[in-house]
Amino acid sequence: MRSTWTDSRLDEFKDQVNTSLKDLGQRMDHQSDRIDRLQHTILVVGGGLFAAFVAVLAAIIGLIATQI
Repeated sequence: MRSTWTDSRLDEFKDQVNTSLKDLGQRMDHQSDRIDRLQHTILVVGGGLFAAFVAVLAAIIGLIATQI
């Protein structure tokens, strides 16, 4: 292992770091897109479940009101 760093080696290292950071940024963007799609799915399913709950509750209240 070398104990000194030449300017060219530092430039190569900088380029490697920049490439790695660019790749990491692209992967983070991909993960962000996946999280956004998951959040959308959760909201749609949750909204559907809430609407179904309200409908069942209204039906039960209607049934009770007609039996009184």
